[in-house]
Amino acid sequence: MKLRIDLACDSKKEWIDAVMNDFDSFLKDHADCERKASAMAMSFVAKYPDRVEIIPELIDTAIEELDHFKSVYKLLEERDITLTHELRQDFYVKQLIDACRSGKEDRFMDRLLVASVVETRGAERFRLVYEALPEGELKEFYRQLWASEAKHGEVFVKMALNYFDEQDVYKRLEEMKIKEAEVLNALPIQAALH
Repeated sequence: MKLRIDLACDSKKEWIDAVMNDFDSFLKDHADCERKASAMAMSFVAKYPDRVEIIPELIDTAIEELDHFKSVYKLLEERDITLTHELRQDFYVKQLIDACRSGKEDRFMDRLLVASVVETRGAERFRLVYEALPEGELKEFYRQLWASEAKHGEVFVKMALNYFDEQDVYKRLEEMKIKEAEVLNALPIQAALH
């Protein structure tokens, strides 16, 4: 059973260049993404309270994402940057959710796999940020985030495997990875996680 996801494409070099050229904007977006990730994990708890096998891990994930938000918020405070009043719509995530099937079970599987792909992309991008930063606390912070997000990508695959046939999960995951690459490559390059 394989839990680690191999993404269908790598992020473009232009993306990390944009991030490093406007790191303050990236940090604001990163904070927003951590808030959304925590809320997303808790939304699974709210929508699927009968899936008791995964609720403890969903709660742990939500708390960890909220802790990441707290850490990023501290970085914002140190730079005298305020959060945005409204969370911007994340067209990357929206398009992936729009690609989810509609039947109750199909949608549940797809939403778990979308979460897995999004977390795995976050890990890949945090690794690029880590590699681009000079030595210091910020670099170490992004190293830790990279490891954490990679783990989250695996957690959601494992959750799907609790309820669905392994072959079906991996077949659908391949389809979702291809869709994610299409969505990612169509996004404008900006100093944002997605």
